[in-house]
Amino acid sequence: MADLSDWGKKAVTDNGLRKKTESEVGMEKSVAEKEARRIIARREGDRSMLFGLSIFGIVGWSLVVPTLLGVALGIWIDGRWPGRFSWTLMLLFGGLFCGCMNAWYWISQVSKND
Repeated sequence: MADLSDWGKKAVTDNGLRKKTESEVGMEKSVAEKEARRIIARREGDRSMLFGLSIFGIVGWSLVVPTLLGVALGIWIDGRWPGRFSWTLMLLFGGLFCGCMNAWYWISQVSKND
């Protein structure tokens, strides 16, 4: 049988003050990262495919509505006061720009919550 008197001294004197190896440090980091992701996932709840489709719909409508309003206003202006330039085309691009800014706003709001 082996002498166990030396074992008790090592257990008492070691008490976590030894230097950690690179593999131990890497393991601690990976466990900490996984735990942080798990906490964030619990806080967010379950994001299903329906959530993704709803965001897709919000972004789509926020882009389409200003574009169609610009086109409708342009057609109305071109019908009332015909001119050298097409108001329909100019307001189409203006509405598209406003729609893109609106979609960018919605996407930034969703990503801010992530």
